[in-house]
Amino acid sequence: MKISNTPNTSSTITGFILLGFPCPREGQILLFLLFSVLYLLTLMGNGSIICAVRWDQRLHTPMYILLANFSFLEIWYVTSTVPNMLANFLSDTKVISFSGCFLQFYFFFSLGSTECFSLAVMAFDRYLAICQPLRYPSIMTGRLCTNLVVSCWILGFLWFPVPIIVISQMSFCGSRIIDHFLCDPGPLLALTCARAPVMESFFGILSSLLLFIPFLCIMVSCALVLRAVLRLPSAAGRRKAVSTCGSHLAVVSLFYGSVMVMYLSPTSEHESGMQKLVTLFYSVGSPFYSCDLLIA
Repeated sequence: MKISNTPNTSSTITGFILLGFPCPREGQILLFLLFSVLYLLTLMGNGSIICAVRWDQRLHTPMYILLANFSFLEIWYVTSTVPNMLANFLSDTKVISFSGCFLQFYFFFSLGSTECFSLAVMAFDRYLAICQPLRYPSIMTGRLCTNLVVSCWILGFLWFPVPIIVISQMSFCGSRIIDHFLCDPGPLLALTCARAPVMESFFGILSSLLLFIPFLCIMVSCALVLRAVLRLPSAAGRRKAVSTCGSHLAVVSLFYGSVMVMYLSPTSEHESGMQKLVTLFYSVGSPFYSCDLLIA
């Protein structure tokens, strides 16, 4: 592989090396088996939710349609990284092509962005169902539900393409080794020939807006739901409302908690081991636990 010092390196760089989790061959095989099981369980759990909503006419309501959409999203989100990670466990070279690296970068962040918006829409749906029960059927119609789902996907896939394209056109010098198991902006920017503070700031602003705007909407919805729950006269009504929102809030906490730790502080402050651990939590652990929480 050749690494050029010229500004346009996309034609000369053929790939990067994803170190993943360096350990002896036996350890690589053990990790392969562990993450294969987690991946299959995640696919089965989220797939079962989609099938249940698809086949049961009683579940053809906005709440369950949003849930099925979220499960579909989780399947693609975890698939954007785990199959390549599994292949690297059994590979001696651990090489990912230049185009493959940035395609993974784009789809991983776009699907993650879509998840942020989808969680906010689901919180809005729970707010309407609990705080506006009489007006809920007239507000959350099938058409509005579809429009909200489509908007989440469109916004998610239009949020990061500009910075990703700009980063892909930068010059990469020195080592082509990425000390990570996926193509993440921090390790990629560390391989560029010169620091790009403007791009780092721009990416940080986009990430902050993506996280804070939906998260603020979710928190406002939860606060209004909590206020409405406390006003319910019966304990049974309160338990039903809490169970309706509890699983959603748990998923939000799992996903947003780990993502905020990772992306709302400078990536240079995180050691590579911490980067991998936190990224592993929200890229693999969160989709796995989410389907269990949502089913429960």
